Amino acid sequence: MTKAEIIAEISTKTGLEKVDVQETVEAFFKVVKNSMIGGENVYVRGFGSFVVKKRAEKTARNISKNTAIIIPEHFVPSFKPAKVFVEKVKTGNKAKK
Repeated sequence: MTKAEIIAEISTKTGLEKVDVQETVEAFFKVVKNSMIGGENVYVRGFGSFVVKKRAEKTARNISKNTAIIIPEHFVPSFKPAKVFVEKVKTGNKAKK
């Protein structure tokens, strides 16, 4: 499902204009992105958590040049679904098979 499809479905279910829904969805994503860029985690109860994970410094290999390079410590965005959400996906997909 694409962002455009999500916007269309929300618009249909709520009766709001697509433009208003699009602004709201874009604003939500912007808030999540800016919070994570600032190092804050975002928790949405019943859905999941958008968390910033720390990756330790590590040594990697460049196979073509046969050299070792050091990848510095860095942070990556991650999503951890809520247990309730995971259970619903597990049981929901059984019915479709």
